[in-house]
Amino acid sequence: MSDQVVTRFAPSPTGFLHIGGARTALFNWLYARGRGGKFLLRIEDTDRERSTPEATAAILQGLSWLGLDWDGEPISQFARADRHAEVAQQLLAEGKAYKCFSTQEEIAAFRDAARAEGKSTLFRSPWRDADPATHPEAPHVIRIKAPQEGTTVIHDRVQGEVTIRNDQLDDMVLLRSDGSPVYMLAVVVDDHDMGVTHVIRGDDHLNNAARQMTIYQAMGWPVPVWAHIPLIHGPDGKKLSKRHGALGAQEYQAMGYPAAGMRNYLARLGWSHGDDEFFTDEQAKAWFDLDGIGKSPARFDLKKLENLCGQHIAVSDDAALRREIEAYLVAADHAAMTISQADALERAMYCLKDRARTFPELLEKAQFALASRPVEPDQKAAKALATVSDGILSELTPQLQNASWTRDELEATLDAFAEARGTKFGKMAGPLRAALAGRMVTPSVFDMMLVLGREETLARLEDAAGRVGSN
Repeated sequence: MSDQVVTRFAPSPTGFLHIGGARTALFNWLYARGRGGKFLLRIEDTDRERSTPEATAAILQGLSWLGLDWDGEPISQFARADRHAEVAQQLLAEGKAYKCFSTQEEIAAFRDAARAEGKSTLFRSPWRDADPATHPEAPHVIRIKAPQEGTTVIHDRVQGEVTIRNDQLDDMVLLRSDGSPVYMLAVVVDDHDMGVTHVIRGDDHLNNAARQMTIYQAMGWPVPVWAHIPLIHGPDGKKLSKRHGALGAQEYQAMGYPAAGMRNYLARLGWSHGDDEFFTDEQAKAWFDLDGIGKSPARFDLKKLENLCGQHIAVSDDAALRREIEAYLVAADHAAMTISQADALERAMYCLKDRARTFPELLEKAQFALASRPVEPDQKAAKALATVSDGILSELTPQLQNASWTRDELEATLDAFAEARGTKFGKMAGPLRAALAGRMVTPSVFDMMLVLGREETLARLEDAAGRVGSN
């Protein structure tokens, strides 16, 4: 086996990228990237009835949104069916597999009889050691000759040593009667041919590992390192399902969660590095190890996700945030921003991102920068404007016209203006918010003025003065 770490993510394209699958992909990505290895992608599309190109596209888009880049082109499992069959035929030729002519009816009858007698229903084919000369000209499957004595030990980096008695393993079918390979064979052949060194996947595959090891051993191939990770549960401790909310990675993009926050949160679902909650991608790559994965199912907590997302928004680069918000608007099927709106949003980022946990929250605070004149006040803003005379807003305009457009100068000008009228700036802040943003929950008046600039600020104040005067 190669010294280079090679991991893989192998989703079935029968639906969206489930949040559990996204975490599995993340763990594989972190483990490989942190060790200078390869992270490969295999689309397990052997179920032709349920696999769709749309689902494949959704999976690729989900991974791309999460920033989980893979090496090389995605591999189609279905396209490798001839190679899978070739391995089965090799095992047959070497006497490590055999043709089984038992029909489905015969197998069902055997199991019915076993149940009635209280015996094991594990099917033992009468054809395992039959002389090929006795083989009929009839449809058959190819089964592997699984060991029937002793034990198979799975050395799992998460679950520990798992021992399975070989007399509990059946002679697994490798090729169906129509010559098509089964999933269990395809997985092993693909992992071997792709050079996969570490199989990191959900613990619902743990029992598969023992059966897959029979193929590795029969072919004389090195067995990869196993790491079967617990599934994700909802807050109620039950398996994550639609009743708990969104399930697909792209649903979270459309809800406005930043990808960096999602990566951070998914990494902490079942894995820990001391008490660290917030960390960067580079820290995660450096820290991530299989030993840090717990055995118990992790519980999905939306509040913790939002908290981490808020921290990542706060430290994000402004231009990168702009690009991600533009992608969010597309994913959520919202109207795109104009270039001037996006420019204004980027200028305003410094006073928006500290307390926003999601992009909708950030955009709500950014409405002052995105709005165009005349700004229509909402009900609360209109009420605030009604408390001032148009004269005050009109008188403020020349004061601001001559002020240097810096925060200190604007604060000094507005404080002096308020004092000259026997009041404090705090009393004027509400009406100014209403005039500049058309709403009352906004960044500070000074931040809005700096983002909007002198010309736009004065124009909005004049608009508001006209509105007050006409009432």
